[in-house]
Amino acid sequence: MNWLNYHHLYYFWMVVRHNSVTRASQALHLSQPTVSAQVHQLENALKAKLLVRQRRGMKLTPVGRSVYRYADEIFTLGRELQEAVTGHQEQQVLRLAMGVADVVPKLVAQKLLIPLLQQEKPIRVVCREDRPERLLTELSLQELDLVLADSPATPAEQERMVVTAIEECSVCVYGSPALRRAYKGKFPRSLSGAPMLLPTAGTMLRSAIDRWFFSERIQPRVVGEFDDSALLKAFGQEGIGLFVAPSGVEQEICKQFDVVVIGRIESIRERFYIMVLESRIDDPPIARVLDVARRGIWGKRNRKRDRS
Repeated sequence: MNWLNYHHLYYFWMVVRHNSVTRASQALHLSQPTVSAQVHQLENALKAKLLVRQRRGMKLTPVGRSVYRYADEIFTLGRELQEAVTGHQEQQVLRLAMGVADVVPKLVAQKLLIPLLQQEKPIRVVCREDRPERLLTELSLQELDLVLADSPATPAEQERMVVTAIEECSVCVYGSPALRRAYKGKFPRSLSGAPMLLPTAGTMLRSAIDRWFFSERIQPRVVGEFDDSALLKAFGQEGIGLFVAPSGVEQEICKQFDVVVIGRIESIRERFYIMVLESRIDDPPIARVLDVARRGIWGKRNRKRDRS
């Protein structure tokens, strides 16, 4: 395998940044022939022309543009690595990568992360949404710091993980004001024949809703099934159907999606789980999120209602 000479790549990167061999040479404290020779050696190694001289500076070839993008990312990351290790940053920015299962209401993730973003020490949050099994794979590879899902990892998956359960809450049925007027009869019997937007089969919430419908002898008209909880609510906002979501974020849902509460289902309890690798639980950003989860995210008003 032929290894890339990063000195050659660095000189090429500097020439492009300064748009001149002369200015790059001055910045590098090297002679122009030396810099030109290094760039030519890179072109020979890659077997491609990277730069074309013009009257006013240099022009990148298509291959040169691609090489420059890679070089820019390489040396930017290298600078960040050096700053992080040597502590040259005046105020190092922490980073937290959280995976959010697609069935989890985004408002739940928001409630977990806002306290972290409001603290004095700067932090950069990266959120990824996907199916739980894919997110847990990325967690095991340490590509994610934690995963938020509606069910805990399996016993086999939990071998190296710490699972933290967020305090449970009941659920509400939400809908547009027009749908509430149309189905304002006695709840829950009024849901028979009502248009419903449901999570796809196999999710914890869908299983609980189906059991509740069966026990109450209710037969709604299912008009949509969704993997993505946000997309489901977007359809609910347009009055396409009623939907079920946690009561703990009732105020936020009503305000954000312009819907109202049709009724409450106290027997269905929503619980969410945070999965973290055992070796990472003491990392400051992760520890902060876990602390927020243990203290509860629903607020005093919702906790009091659910316990009554």
